[in-house]
Amino acid sequence: MGMPSLNVSFTDEELEGVRAAAAAEGKSLKQYLHDLGVREMQRQRFVTGATVWADRLRGEFDAAFPDEVPPSERDGAAAA
Repeated sequence: MGMPSLNVSFTDEELEGVRAAAAAEGKSLKQYLHDLGVREMQRQRFVTGATVWADRLRGEFDAAFPDEVPPSERDGAAAA
């Protein structure tokens, strides 16, 4: 049984750019697109884990550093 695959449509200009990016990494187009999708999945998992970790430690950090007020909470100013 083969692995699942997928057809992806690109404009000529998009495909030219993707081919150039793959070549710059020394990869085939197929391998580049595979790796790109896997890296994005791993990035999203990392961000989710980092967010959970930061939320879990936020109270401890705030207690240890009471003078460190997030920029978004200073004088009603929005974060940059």
